[in-house]
Amino acid sequence: MIKKEKPDIFAFQETKAPLSEIEKEHWTKLGYKAYCCVAEKPGYSGVAIFAKPEPKKSDIGYGDGIFLSEGRSVLLEFSDFYFWNLYFPSGTSGEERQAIKYIFLDRVVELTKDLQKKKKPLLICGDVNIAHTEIDIHNPKGNEKNSGFLPEERKWMTDFLSLGMIDCFRKLHPEKKDLYSWWTYRFQARKNNKGWRIDYFLGSKKLESLLKSAKIVTEPAVSDHAPVVLEIQFT
Repeated sequence: MIKKEKPDIFAFQETKAPLSEIEKEHWTKLGYKAYCCVAEKPGYSGVAIFAKPEPKKSDIGYGDGIFLSEGRSVLLEFSDFYFWNLYFPSGTSGEERQAIKYIFLDRVVELTKDLQKKKKPLLICGDVNIAHTEIDIHNPKGNEKNSGFLPEERKWMTDFLSLGMIDCFRKLHPEKKDLYSWWTYRFQARKNNKGWRIDYFLGSKKLESLLKSAKIVTEPAVSDHAPVVLEIQFT
């Protein structure tokens, strides 16, 4: 799929792997360099960015705290923009992790405001673990009490976008339904398209005029998530 799409940059969340299993020779042969944030706990979390253009600066674990220790954040500065790969915590395992998720969300707002003070636009790529609106989830009524679609989480997303950010996919496809990026492995969810759109590109509003296309690639199935592909024309 990567050979077909030929992205300048691509990003993974939840790599669950040590550097030796991520920094492979075949990526180098394709022209990419890896920038990885690995969790302290083996086999857990982790994010990676693979880029052809060389960034001016890389910040592994940007945000510190669990951004670093749980392998949730890599920030790259390019000449035209900042690219921030984030893996947001899930709250599905209980109240303790849900509380950590809310702390993480608050910290993302703080860090985003800091980056907005700089001259370059920001593009966030990541598994946000939140479906924003009712058209972003297969059964909104039945999931309104589940982590990932709680009123507080959805409000956070609304408030976050009001900071001067855009949901790039939704900006280009404002009314499209039944387009999801994640399906549980249970209940034949993918076969029946009972999914959630929880993977996003969130960009500064000044990127809006540069957006060319956005799509979710559902076939072939590469995991319980589907890749989201965004095209932006900077020059």
